[in-house]
Amino acid sequence: MLEAYPELESVLVEMAPAFAKLRNPVVRRTVAKVATLEQAAKIGGVSLQTMILRLRSVTGQSAPDLPVLRARQDPVGDDASWLMAGRVVEEIDADAMLERGVHPIGKIRATVGVLGPGEVMVLRSSFRPQPLIETLRRAGAPVHSSMQGETHITWFGRQRK
Repeated sequence: MLEAYPELESVLVEMAPAFAKLRNPVVRRTVAKVATLEQAAKIGGVSLQTMILRLRSVTGQSAPDLPVLRARQDPVGDDASWLMAGRVVEEIDADAMLERGVHPIGKIRATVGVLGPGEVMVLRSSFRPQPLIETLRRAGAPVHSSMQGETHITWFGRQRK
């Protein structure tokens, strides 16, 4: 979307300061290429409906029959309690890695792959890493994400077999 409509970057940043990360070339080449609008709305804490209407308006597209969208619930299940109580074997600061031009997904996947029983790794970031959360959940890894102040804390456990 940003390749076709580069002017939308400033609109997204205006909607949610978390989208300022889109100015980072690593984020732009990786996360921005695979994130859906639904994931972006979650990351920015913006209603998906509001985001779509605003983006369509800026690009000159009308949306008279756009249905009312309801956000899907983020399944927490039983993973939250044991993940948060697990033994943290590694903590990663996503913002620091992205500032260095490195995307944390490789390190996270490698670490999650060698976790032992009861072990977890923790990712700290200024944004909710929704595409990463969904990717690892699809791979069978238990994941829980919550806020501590302005920081998103995401716990990852070992993939279920």
